[in-house]
Amino acid sequence: MQRVSFKNRTWDVAGHLYFPENFDETKQYPAIVCVHPGSSVKEQTAGLYASQLAKNGFITLAFDASFQGESGGEPRFLEDPTTRVEDIRCAIDYITTLSFVDNERIGAMGVCAGGGYAANAAISEKRIKAIGTVIGTNTSRAFREANPIEILNAVAQQRTAEANGAEKLINNWIPNSTEEAQLLGLHEMDLLEAIDYYRTPRGQHPNSCNKLLFTSMSNLIMFDAFHLAEYFLTQPLLVIIGDKVGGFGSYRDGFDLYNKAASTNKKIHIVQGASHYDLYDQPQATQNALEQLVPFFQENL
Repeated sequence: MQRVSFKNRTWDVAGHLYFPENFDETKQYPAIVCVHPGSSVKEQTAGLYASQLAKNGFITLAFDASFQGESGGEPRFLEDPTTRVEDIRCAIDYITTLSFVDNERIGAMGVCAGGGYAANAAISEKRIKAIGTVIGTNTSRAFREANPIEILNAVAQQRTAEANGAEKLINNWIPNSTEEAQLLGLHEMDLLEAIDYYRTPRGQHPNSCNKLLFTSMSNLIMFDAFHLAEYFLTQPLLVIIGDKVGGFGSYRDGFDLYNKAASTNKKIHIVQGASHYDLYDQPQATQNALEQLVPFFQENL
């Protein structure tokens, strides 16, 4: 693995570039851009998939989203879907400059919100020749189910307050502990598993600090990751979901993407006994996903 950086507009995006075993810089390899979930960083689940895909012959790139992790950009902790998609385009720009990457064999995959962003990028970014999603979610669907008009009104008030000198409002993505969640009366499976992944030694990383700029919410509510997929998402597509259905909605979103996509070469794979967060890092679930992803990318890149 090599630490790298590339530009999005005027700031640096920080990445990890992974290489196959017995890498030979005089040869050309297929490459895959790996996109992390919301609130995540490159060292977490996107990096896990990137490292495992690299072991199977691919150059892979996991990176921190703009405004987050080790990447630049202001304001911090902004989750802006359009910039997240532009990050993917800029990542592709970067890997096309590498002499050992075959520019006609570039793919993308993403986990959770990163799966939605990767799919959205592929709708218009035809340098992506194959697209895989692992429990991919559509941010518009997910966030508009939670009092969206109330949230949009609150964002409007907060923007006015900040324009007039108030401090930026930064919230947590999730409670910091299961105890905190229980005190708030929150018991949903996906939420509790998110806490177990992000806020315990299982998956936590100091750069994944559970912070979300509140005014991001209007962007998240309005961004339909699968918009126009029925017309323009024509690349080979692999959608992977788990059959333990939780409140975050990746099971529904997986079928929505699969059904909408214009791809003639498309497949949906259900990992039996796996929840949303099992597919972040649990060996049996992620191995099952990789057993689908590796031959899919080998056949289509």
